[in-house]
Amino acid sequence: MRDGIIRVCCATPKVRVADPIWNVNKITAETLKEARKNKAEIIVLPELCISGYTCNDLFLQKKLLTSCLTALKELVSKVGKEVVFAGLPFEYRGKIYNVAAVINNKKVLALIPKKNIPNYSEFYEGRYFARGFEKPVIIELFGNDIPFGMNTLVRLSCDQNPQDSQNPETGDAPVIACEICEDGWVAATPSTEHALNGANIIVNLSASDEVIGKKDYRKNLVGALSGRLLSAYLYAAAGEGESTQDMVFGGGSLIAENGSVKAEAKLFKNSLIYADIDVEKLNADRRRMNTFEARSGEAYVTVTANCTAVKKTKAVMPYDLLEQPGKTPFVPYDEKNRNSRCEDILSIQSMGLKKRLLHTGAKNAVVGLSGGLDSTLALLVTIRAFDALGLNRKDIIAVTMPCFGTTDRTYNNAVFLAEALGTTLKEIDIKAAVRQHFKDIGHDEKVLDVTYENSQARERTQVLMDIANSLGGLVIGTGDLSELALGWATYNGDHMSMYGVNAGVPKTLVRHLVNYYAINTGEKKVAGVLKDVLDTPVSPELLPPKKGKISQKTEDLVGPYELHDFFLYYLMRFSFSPAKIYALALGAFEDEYDRETVFKWLKTFYRRFFSQQFKRSTLPDGPKVGTVALSPRGDLRMPSDASGRIWMDELNELDEDN
Repeated sequence: MRDGIIRVCCATPKVRVADPIWNVNKITAETLKEARKNKAEIIVLPELCISGYTCNDLFLQKKLLTSCLTALKELVSKVGKEVVFAGLPFEYRGKIYNVAAVINNKKVLALIPKKNIPNYSEFYEGRYFARGFEKPVIIELFGNDIPFGMNTLVRLSCDQNPQDSQNPETGDAPVIACEICEDGWVAATPSTEHALNGANIIVNLSASDEVIGKKDYRKNLVGALSGRLLSAYLYAAAGEGESTQDMVFGGGSLIAENGSVKAEAKLFKNSLIYADIDVEKLNADRRRMNTFEARSGEAYVTVTANCTAVKKTKAVMPYDLLEQPGKTPFVPYDEKNRNSRCEDILSIQSMGLKKRLLHTGAKNAVVGLSGGLDSTLALLVTIRAFDALGLNRKDIIAVTMPCFGTTDRTYNNAVFLAEALGTTLKEIDIKAAVRQHFKDIGHDEKVLDVTYENSQARERTQVLMDIANSLGGLVIGTGDLSELALGWATYNGDHMSMYGVNAGVPKTLVRHLVNYYAINTGEKKVAGVLKDVLDTPVSPELLPPKKGKISQKTEDLVGPYELHDFFLYYLMRFSFSPAKIYALALGAFEDEYDRETVFKWLKTFYRRFFSQQFKRSTLPDGPKVGTVALSPRGDLRMPSDASGRIWMDELNELDEDN
């Protein structure tokens, strides 16, 4: 385990009904061996896997019960640093319980009984098993005193998590709770209380027979449980080897994390499935959601399992993951999902603007059109809003304002796009106005500094605002989420508008939204212009071009937006530390950027993110479209003068190590 990331496994071993020794030999020789080879640290086996689920009245035989204990002892002797959950029948005070044994480091840490005993349809467990009790009692097993009861939590301890040893209640260590089969299907699942009392990983040892339609229902159930509980949910199902006298067991194990199924076993094939669970992600969501009301944990007993410590190296290394994180967390890789996401976002943006136009009674919208991606998207959103309201597109005033850095390519694209979409094009050359401003403030035009650049941006905003005032219209903002994160906007220049439709859209997604519109517009001329806009380098065009080409490329100045969007996502969505974001980025971009480049732009990101909050604190209204947003009225209520020292200190330490 490293930084809250742990590899888990759900296994379906082949069993022989009522042959515990054979079953455990199979588990140790095959299942544990393969799970260790794949570096699993939590291994969940099915319900009653030591005896077989379908023993029926043989569960009442003392011989089977004692043989299960003998087999359990053998299994315990073979378990090392991993945490193993194995199911068996267990007799206590004259009653038989369906239990999960929690095994770690050659010890049974606890026995956890099943609470809900099904006795309907094909299930007759009430004939053999007593209902499990919640409050743990202490029993003696194999010479050790252990808790026996449902309200038992298993907390993983690891040398790599010093913050957890300092304060177990605030660390990001995995805390595991267990329920058994039917417990996860009832209206009031035990896992609800387990999660509220601190469990962030729920395991379910199951024997779920296969009937038509059950596979999809089970998958939806497990996914929904993990989402509702803000947890991981590990569902290990019985498979081949169980009696087929009246039922067939198909395996069907599942691993879900916070609503998303991460691994699914094929039916009718005994197998092992794996996933990497990030407990820090889960705990970040729990911290954020005040409606997730934590309990005190007083009714629970917690046992500690020791997991394998990852060898510490001085330099940050990528995580050893089954699958490295995607480079573009805001953009779905699957084309169908990506297209659906684009349609949803365009609808949110245009519906937000539609409401604002209705509320203000504005009949005109004013868009500063540069020929770049952001202003193009803002115009497309405005078109959709006007079409939805049945307004004339001619009342959209597309204003192009060439100045010192404008190239023919961007100018022509702005003109062609405004005309192709049927808007009213207005061209205002601002060179003379900016030069007059330079004269007024005593600035030398040959000095290409921030004053030179920002004077142009503020002049453009003044023009747009005054045109809107003269028409009783609204200025539509063009700045996107990535620019807001970096503060890459001129304060009271392009930073300001009357409604910022792109404020919730990161730069990596802007490109896909424009491309989606181009593909689906049905207007060849519009599509052609949009394709050329997509091929144009991102630039504010505030410095003179060189040989007619853009001389000022944004990503050369502040860094690649794909990196900054990656950093932004993991900072805001999950509150990860700089070191963890760095390690994730090294894995995601290992074929594209060397570690020095990633680190350089990570430092730039943090420096700008903290220093530029004052711009975000005065943002105009705009719609939130995803889980990450920076509105000062919603997702980021951060002081404009907050210190970023502790984050930068960590980065400086990483710099020394690298």
